[in-house]
Amino acid sequence: MKKTLLIIGAVLVLALVVGLTVVRAQSGFTKVLIGTVSKENLVSIVSATGQIKPKTYVNVGANAMGRVTRFFVNEGDHVKKGQIVATIENVQQEANVAAQQATISAAQTDINSYIAAEKTAQANVDHAQADLEQKKLDYDRAQALFQAQVMSKQDFDGKKAAYDLDLASLAQAKASLAQAYAQTASARGHLQTQQADLKVNEDLLNRTIAVAPFDGIVTNEPVRQGEMVVMGIQNAEGSTLMTLADMSVITAEVKVDETDIVNVANGQEADVAVDALPGKIFRGHVTEVGDQALLRSSGIATSQSTSGVEEAKDFKVVVTLDIPSDDLRPGLSCTAKITTAKKDDIVAIPIQALTMRDPKQLLASPGTSTSTVSAATSSSSQPSQQVQGVFVVNKVAGKDRVHFVQVTTGISGSTDIEVVTGLKTGDRIVTGTYRVLRDLKQNSPVKQDTTLAAPQSSSSSSSSS
Repeated sequence: MKKTLLIIGAVLVLALVVGLTVVRAQSGFTKVLIGTVSKENLVSIVSATGQIKPKTYVNVGANAMGRVTRFFVNEGDHVKKGQIVATIENVQQEANVAAQQATISAAQTDINSYIAAEKTAQANVDHAQADLEQKKLDYDRAQALFQAQVMSKQDFDGKKAAYDLDLASLAQAKASLAQAYAQTASARGHLQTQQADLKVNEDLLNRTIAVAPFDGIVTNEPVRQGEMVVMGIQNAEGSTLMTLADMSVITAEVKVDETDIVNVANGQEADVAVDALPGKIFRGHVTEVGDQALLRSSGIATSQSTSGVEEAKDFKVVVTLDIPSDDLRPGLSCTAKITTAKKDDIVAIPIQALTMRDPKQLLASPGTSTSTVSAATSSSSQPSQQVQGVFVVNKVAGKDRVHFVQVTTGISGSTDIEVVTGLKTGDRIVTGTYRVLRDLKQNSPVKQDTTLAAPQSSSSSSSSS
């Protein structure tokens, strides 16, 4: 029994000695996650939500006041350009057109009668002209006979009177012909007025017939058959018969956060996912980038806002789908992932490896002389601006120690970020954890934390707005 107790005691003493040795060996070290800088392919993506919208759509409004007598199409129906889609009561308009058409017909009859009168007047002129020529011959012979004293004065005067009478008859016939021409011209003028009035009445009648302005699909019918509609401003209640959308060109209109909009440009590729069609991805490209900030709470432009409260802002971005689908409907919620940058075989590190430091604090770290810190501190009365960098791990006297290296960065993904200057492949850097990086000091000895796995950089990363 004593022997067993002695053996147990010896084991406990040995374990205590080993534990103290391990603790002493690890004292003064900071446990960190260490990774190796490598090259990889990086994709930067901006994600934004919005809804599906046709590039071209129109609200077919009421152009006349009255009751809707018939809808020829329903929501979801496809229509062709010029197809009648609805009618409004038009009894008065049809009656006005019919009355005007009758008036025009009567006016045309009057013109025909005036044309006949012109022909009669022209015949009278021709007859008077022929009589005048005959009387002129008789008058000339009588004048010769009278001068030769063969004809009496009474007979000569009779011939002269007959000639003068035909001369007056010809003038009267010509005056009648001119009057007939004038009456015809007047009748034609009245006919043109009546035809103009007919166009007005036909236009009023056509306003009661709604036709499709282009090929499309009916997406909304806010009123029902039999309800009253009125002419009014667009989108006012009772002024819109239906909404038609041209689904040959479909877009995703999304809102991009103000912090990401600077990276979005026309022509960039995008993948659009529609909530109602899980598993389907629609390829597209950016075709419009808004230049007006929109308030996230209300959606109105900042230039139109009267509120002085500072709040988050978005920008409208339109993604045009490359291949439209009949499954898509206007208003469907969607998410667009816009590829803003893509680089292959670049130096990249986990984003969490980046940290900010004050240069003065780095000078005050172990291994830096007090005189150097004093000189740096006294050189400027202004507070130092923090710089961005990473902690590089190097072997110093057989121990891993860290020193801060300032870096410049490029495109970023959701987990990784490009390093333009400051690092090279193969460098060992501290990648975590965040709490450790927040308080890590320059030249501190470090040791790999074996209880956590170092994060691995993916070959393709994305950033969300």
